[in-house]
Amino acid sequence: MLKQIVVCVCNSVLVISIVVLIRTFTFDIRNDTISPCQQTEEHLKIDVETNPQKIDIFRQALRFKTISWSPGVYDTEELTKFRLFIEQTYPTVHKSPFVKYEVVANYSMLYTVEGSDKKLLPYLLTSHLDVVPVTEENWKFDPFAAKLYQGYIYGRGTLDVKCSVIGIMEALEHALKSGFKPKRSFFIAFGHDEEVTGYDGAYHIAQTLESRGVQLEYLLDEGLAIVKDFFKGLHPVAMIGVVEKGQAIVKLSVNGTAGHSAIPPPESVIGILSTAIRRIESNPQPDLFGTGAERAMFEHLAPKLPFLPRMVLSNLWLFRPVVSWVLSRQPQTNALIRTVNAVTKFNAGIKDNVLSDSAEAVIDYRIHPSQTLEQLFDFHLKIINDDRVKTTLKNYIAPSLISPYDDASFGYHTVKNSIREVFLDVLVVPGVTVGNTDTHHYKHLTKSIYRFTPSVLTPESTNMIHGDNEKISIWNYEKVVNFYHHVILNSDRDKMNFINKHVEL
Repeated sequence: MLKQIVVCVCNSVLVISIVVLIRTFTFDIRNDTISPCQQTEEHLKIDVETNPQKIDIFRQALRFKTISWSPGVYDTEELTKFRLFIEQTYPTVHKSPFVKYEVVANYSMLYTVEGSDKKLLPYLLTSHLDVVPVTEENWKFDPFAAKLYQGYIYGRGTLDVKCSVIGIMEALEHALKSGFKPKRSFFIAFGHDEEVTGYDGAYHIAQTLESRGVQLEYLLDEGLAIVKDFFKGLHPVAMIGVVEKGQAIVKLSVNGTAGHSAIPPPESVIGILSTAIRRIESNPQPDLFGTGAERAMFEHLAPKLPFLPRMVLSNLWLFRPVVSWVLSRQPQTNALIRTVNAVTKFNAGIKDNVLSDSAEAVIDYRIHPSQTLEQLFDFHLKIINDDRVKTTLKNYIAPSLISPYDDASFGYHTVKNSIREVFLDVLVVPGVTVGNTDTHHYKHLTKSIYRFTPSVLTPESTNMIHGDNEKISIWNYEKVVNFYHHVILNSDRDKMNFINKHVEL
């Protein structure tokens, strides 16, 4: 009997090993070869030496302090100045018979570019005008001086995300100057308060489009980027966000009785709330790796990796628990596989020797697309396990649906091929956007929503987004403009037959 068991186990191991090896060497996600655009006189990229004014325009845009502090609180004077600057800087766009321009909700901008073929659904390129606040003393240079130093431009908004605003406008201005007559209609939308929920800007743009009966072929907003040096032995990887995590802002509160600190109770309201927070932080939400688009991202990476990681990622049916454990060790990858939480506020106490009668904290949950709000709260309340701690939902944004990224997806492949034509030797994969963008305001206009910013990021530079010393290289900014130019030209067709020669900046 024992011998039979051993033989059975050995045979099972052998079969599994054969399956693993076969999948390792045969597993592949088709990644068509895209020829780079030819550098001819009819195909020129931006060159700082011959077009320094284009860099100057971008630097001027960075000097507008379009800061958003909180919902409804943003610098309206700077936003107005920035809007007027855009209007004056791109005369061809604003005088074109193909373009209708309007200001929405006082500070946001909406362009309608009319195409000749009304049977084709339009698309939308969107970005935002505002930026987050800065801590000036932590910066190497003035964050609003747009300092040019050693091939980089330093300034708030270089990465998030005035590079896209000006990049889109430069691309459209050049296309129209070159005689571009659009076949497919499209929209360009710039919200003015994305950094503080977007309900004053993008929400009203979306309502405007909906009131006109607009349905979109696809939408492209800011999001994931091209990452370099994140994966050992792998070329840079461009990640297109095909899904976005949700958000729940939750307030925890405990009420008690004020008193003198010389006669304290067994537990203070601060201690009770602190215990609840410790429990939340010590007990992560359930591991959901493999239930969403994060699995597709790693499977797209697998064929390009060295043998061992390729074997593991090609066989997630077997190695999923191992991969999940590895991903959970780093904050950046842990956010991909589960709902994560951050305690962002804690408020209690009025005096050193007075017992506080209340304590409050705020938790920001970023919700995995496979988890419902009910499931989140069930786990949350189970972990706290204390009726004295009251939970209140302050704000909720549902996770997005997964946008299509198969061979039939026009929008995904338009973005993908535009990336590879401009950035050349990159691997393009679907990904999960862990932060929130304005895209949730537009979700009723299309099922094909993509989140990608054409910035090249290293592990070090990711901290610059919303952080100190935000910067972009001149080389990268050139690529930003050329990427949007490719998107406009590649979208101007009725099917996915992409060409490789464009008149470019």
